[in-house]
Amino acid sequence: MRKIVMIAAAAGLAASGAAAQESTVSGAVGGAVTGAIVGGPIGAAVGGIVGAAAGTAIDPPPERVVTYVREQPLPTQPVVVERQVVVGEPLPQTVVLTPVPESPDYAYTYVNERRVIVDPRTHTVIQVLD
Repeated sequence: MRKIVMIAAAAGLAASGAAAQESTVSGAVGGAVTGAIVGGPIGAAVGGIVGAAAGTAIDPPPERVVTYVREQPLPTQPVVVERQVVVGEPLPQTVVLTPVPESPDYAYTYVNERRVIVDPRTHTVIQVLD
């Protein structure tokens, strides 16, 4: 009985956030179900939380944005950041971003010898291209 209640509670909690992204909801529900199977009621609660966190992973940009960034010439002055560039982490605000035309939700830069697609509002790394 407790397993069913915990699963239902986790599913209801995830589904109640109407503004939540679909990946967050499916991550929470999937994590809760998996957690319940493996660890019972406590596993369901922990699985729901972990699944929701995993579900909020940053979605990759559209292929047209990736193609555009790959086709741009490399800058003459490379930018070096003294830490690893990681998806989901912001770049320093001092790093200059170039907007992607016709896609205002994306910008790019060339940091540590890699092309990086960034959210221009937060400077958060969305994708690192090889």
